[in-house]
Amino acid sequence: MPNIRDSTPCPCLNISVQETGTKQKIIILLRRKPLMQRKLLMKGKVKEAYDLGDRLEFLFTDNISVFDKVIPTQIPFKGETLSREGVYWFDRAARMGIKTHFLEHLPPAGMLCRKVEILQPSQITPQSKNYLIPLEWICRWYVAGSLYDRVKEGKLSARDLGYPSGHKVKLGEPLPEPFLEVSTKLEKTDRLLKKEEALEISGLSAQEYDQAREIVLKIDEDMGRSVSSRGLIHADGKKELAFDEYRQIMVIDVYGTADEDRFWDKARYEAGELVDLSKEYVRQHYRQSGYKDRLYAAREAGEKEPEIPALPPEVVAETSRIYIRLFEMITGEAFLPSRRT
Repeated sequence: MPNIRDSTPCPCLNISVQETGTKQKIIILLRRKPLMQRKLLMKGKVKEAYDLGDRLEFLFTDNISVFDKVIPTQIPFKGETLSREGVYWFDRAARMGIKTHFLEHLPPAGMLCRKVEILQPSQITPQSKNYLIPLEWICRWYVAGSLYDRVKEGKLSARDLGYPSGHKVKLGEPLPEPFLEVSTKLEKTDRLLKKEEALEISGLSAQEYDQAREIVLKIDEDMGRSVSSRGLIHADGKKELAFDEYRQIMVIDVYGTADEDRFWDKARYEAGELVDLSKEYVRQHYRQSGYKDRLYAAREAGEKEPEIPALPPEVVAETSRIYIRLFEMITGEAFLPSRRT
């Protein structure tokens, strides 16, 4: 019978020496750590999140949505470009000394991140650690989107935005200084908050609140400089923050991707056009086909909304090229697809 001696110098290896007569055969087996069951936490329009115990896995799909509708067509390489854009900004944040929850890129379109607890405001104390700060930080550099809507509705004045009194605020113009707001994160409908209520909801001290603002502004200033040199304007975007196990602020979720933030074509902006690059080509397809008009008419009348049609192959191909081009403009890197397994 063979005589077997076991030796395990490393907890991840199982090494056995098998003797048969005068010959020895070394058998090395990799002892794998038991895998945590992969549990779906969130399935959004274009992104999914999975619970891996003490970690989260984000998966960026090739789905695309416009007008709050998920199109029944996938865009090749869209998910991969978005995930790699997120990784790019996390890497830049790390080089600036900013903590994030990012751990590892999972090619082609995923990432592994630290997991934090989701606490309701009533559960948060000044000593709480490792939890999602239940606020969204919206940083705007140009007049666009809902900010412009609030100006038109009289909810924000020129002076509120840092302009002189009497200034007529125009869509697309640069703000005199970055306009940073916070909103709720865990409520059914997001609502903007004044500083006092934000402190009460989040468990942040006044000093931690100011530190969070500085982190968001530092990231956005770097982002604006970086993409400007490659022909883009970063108009606005959102950030989410959390405390780690030592109650140090870190950036979580993902930011700075073609879908998460608003990027404009710099040359077209200087020529007087405002073009939201990532989905504008697809939106234009549905405008020209008449679908947008039918959809909004149904919504206005309270009728059943028409299903959004699939995209034709030529539009799919061009949209994929747009996302790849945006990846290259955002990151400054040539896009080479990850090897599919």
